[in-house]
Amino acid sequence: MGGLIFVAILLMLQALRLTEFVLVHGVGLSTISELMLYQSVSFLPIILPMSLLFSVLLTYNRLSNDSEIVALKSLGLSMAQLSIPAFVLAVAATLMSAQTSFYLAPWGNRKFEILANEVGRQKVGAALKEGVFSEGFFDLVVYANHVNSKEGMLRDVFIFDERDSKSPVTIISKSGQMIQESKTTGQAAMLRLNEGSIHRTHQNTYTKVDFHSYDINLFDPYDMAVAEKSPLSMTLDDLNVALKNPKLEDKDRRKLEIQYHQRWSLSGACLIFAILGVGLGTVTNRRSSRGGGFVLCLVVLIAYWVCFASADNVAQSGWLPAAVSLWSVNAVFLIFALSTLKRSWS
Repeated sequence: MGGLIFVAILLMLQALRLTEFVLVHGVGLSTISELMLYQSVSFLPIILPMSLLFSVLLTYNRLSNDSEIVALKSLGLSMAQLSIPAFVLAVAATLMSAQTSFYLAPWGNRKFEILANEVGRQKVGAALKEGVFSEGFFDLVVYANHVNSKEGMLRDVFIFDERDSKSPVTIISKSGQMIQESKTTGQAAMLRLNEGSIHRTHQNTYTKVDFHSYDINLFDPYDMAVAEKSPLSMTLDDLNVALKNPKLEDKDRRKLEIQYHQRWSLSGACLIFAILGVGLGTVTNRRSSRGGGFVLCLVVLIAYWVCFASADNVAQSGWLPAAVSLWSVNAVFLIFALSTLKRSWS
């Protein structure tokens, strides 16, 4: 139940993006369902620790509220014995979380990226808005005074191409048209410009070329098949191989290290949340309402993710190494969890 609740919450946060696929790109229900499935799989490393805390805290909180803890203690059972089921479940959840973090979630994220790009490319002109500089349009900056998304027509077009940083190109054209065609490997697209000029700057030279018709290849279906994986889509083996690359830039290395330690720390959070669930579930107000455990669970999760996100930002900025920044959150919550567990056992 906890898993379903948290999947629903995380998917609700992505509702705007999924709605855009329907309204702008006109995709069907089956494609949206497939996107949701892949995204749910990529959420598993986050969902498993949250669901474990949800189940353990609510179980022991209910036992405490109904005085079942007192009844079991009167039969000679200690809190250490009563905590064993939670710890066994925590070990199983930790192993599952590690496997999903290292292999299953990257697979789901990769599948989502590929499908989302395919959907976006079915109607390439949908991302362009008239009178607005559209950045990141296939690594181009595109501006057009008039845009007809249905017919893929553009007028008064300005394009800045900085894919080659040493020789940026500026293209000005009276009109343009999006052209998509089907190939054996999938859909391909190009932007055909009419009546314009190309302005190129290289070192101290400036070149201008006038054209009657000029085609810009936006993408080829083969490019996506061989595109490099993003850090989120890398398995543990991929991360280890990439981190061993001596030519890796510091910025890229930092991103990979953050991913590496994020996955290990999230897996370790299962053990911490189990201890925290037992401790908070048995030492909190025994006369609180039955919904109090759920509220307490949300408070703990919000606190953890705020701290985790802050640690991630610190690691990205380079103020602290990823290992120190991310694992410090687990260390703080482990100390808090052990203190609550000690109180429940006393």
